[in-house]
Amino acid sequence: MNVPPTSSDELFQKRILQGVSRTFALTIPTLPKGLDRAIANAYLLCRIADTIEDDAELSFEDKQRYSQQFINVLRGDANAGEFARELAPRLASHTLAAERELVAETSAVVRITHSLNTIQQTAIQNCVHTMADGMVYYQGQETLDGLPNQAAMDQYCYYVAGVVGEMLTELFCDHCPELREHKTEMLRLAVSFGQGLQMTNILKDIWDDRARGACWLPADVFSLHGVRLAEIDAGKGGPDFEDGLGQLIAITHGHLRNSLRYTMMLPRNQSGMRRFCLWALGMAVLTLRKLNRHRSYADEKEVKISRRSVTATIVSTNLLVRSNLGLRLLFAIASAGIPRREVIATLPTVIDRTETHLS
Repeated sequence: MNVPPTSSDELFQKRILQGVSRTFALTIPTLPKGLDRAIANAYLLCRIADTIEDDAELSFEDKQRYSQQFINVLRGDANAGEFARELAPRLASHTLAAERELVAETSAVVRITHSLNTIQQTAIQNCVHTMADGMVYYQGQETLDGLPNQAAMDQYCYYVAGVVGEMLTELFCDHCPELREHKTEMLRLAVSFGQGLQMTNILKDIWDDRARGACWLPADVFSLHGVRLAEIDAGKGGPDFEDGLGQLIAITHGHLRNSLRYTMMLPRNQSGMRRFCLWALGMAVLTLRKLNRHRSYADEKEVKISRRSVTATIVSTNLLVRSNLGLRLLFAIASAGIPRREVIATLPTVIDRTETHLS
């Protein structure tokens, strides 16, 4: 039997969101009442799954076990308190205090999950399950050699971001029934939306990821330019590496264009949902523009957008939130000069992960 959430649980969810993500703490409150609560809850659950996957001191086997235990907690088949009491003290010493507190208070977050309607719960649980499953699989694939090819990068992006786009679409359609007739097309575009945001992050974090022994770039793209990813150093990839990076920037740009299409499918009177998408899209486009101008960057700070750019994104998208023509023009201006490749939005084919599948 599920225990209903308390007022303290609700306050904790709002407070901890501020601690673990300044971006989502900014965008989620723009959503309609009720939808904001569900998406905030979903984000925190995904953050718990991500905290497990990212922990530097947990073994691969422990990550598998805790990910499975967390899925069982969401299903109601395991005790959230026991999960939290075992995992929180084992997190690496450098874990953010807010992340450790989030894990320690898993019970509060899950009580809110179990109070959501059936459609919301199903969408969120499916997302977290798929994400945790995929992240465990890729945890065993980390190498400085990169992923084998672009298809493998697409799959990785699906498991860490595309599934979130699918979940958001389910939640949007539940909140706004008029979207349901467009649901199939929106689901395809949502996966592309997630990939555009994730590829932007991957390109921005190349050197930080390498410092911890990981590379999520597709090796085949760079091998065509005579580059072996395991042999490059930060800021010293050279013209051939930068050419390969340019190809990925173009693909990312294509996904972000699909993201705009997705956003414009949302009803004009749903300004909150549109703003939620537009702010993320706007910041990704500006980051991609900096990446394109500074392909030889050696530190993330060189391609990080300024607070002024964030403010400009918020103000401009707020002004044009109901105008599709205005949004197209704004996107064209922001993305001017970025190479582009058209990307067909498709639903992914789930890879065989038999050995690491979290059933």
